[in-house]
Amino acid sequence: MTVPPAHQPQAAMVVPLFFIRQRITVMVNRYEVLAANPDGTEGPLMALAEQKRMKLKEEVVFYADESKSRRVFSFKARQVLDVSAQHDVFDEYGAPLGMFSKEFGASLLRSTWKLSAPGVDAVGQERKLSIALLRRFWDLIPYIGDIWVPFVFHFDFLDQKTGAPVLTSERKMAIRDRYTVTVPDPRLDFRVAASMAVALDALQSR
Repeated sequence: MTVPPAHQPQAAMVVPLFFIRQRITVMVNRYEVLAANPDGTEGPLMALAEQKRMKLKEEVVFYADESKSRRVFSFKARQVLDVSAQHDVFDEYGAPLGMFSKEFGASLLRSTWKLSAPGVDAVGQERKLSIALLRRFWDLIPYIGDIWVPFVFHFDFLDQKTGAPVLTSERKMAIRDRYTVTVPDPRLDFRVAASMAVALDALQSR
């Protein structure tokens, strides 16, 4: 377990490493959030997220398992059909845990997000400008832009005050999107980190 500095309180749920796998179905995008085994490989399911399509106000709900009988956390947009909408993260009882939003102006060349939680204010960007530009060109090609993106891209979130790493999401080369997510900052609650990591895929084209 990571021990935070004395002046930085640790979040209620700290998970330094986890994985995300996407499954595409007819009506929803499904994301499996997986724990990491001691050897760093994919472990058991921690949460299952569903993003319903064609919703005017974005909401993604995370469940404890495949039965979807227990809602454990979620994130929801404050605005309707807004590319820079703020999204709030809630626990299973509806209490706020943090928020994130896409910085529209800065994202024209390289996708940029703001992430906030108790004790945390971070900004995340695509790691490589060259890949960001290639992705934008790919999206402009008729028909091609609607299929699998062949570019591996990563996001790095840094503390706005210190520049220290807060969260990193690295995409793996696969037909179905797969991500390795590391959270070196113990102030960032796992539920906020998982919400942000899923949003980087689910909302990336918004």
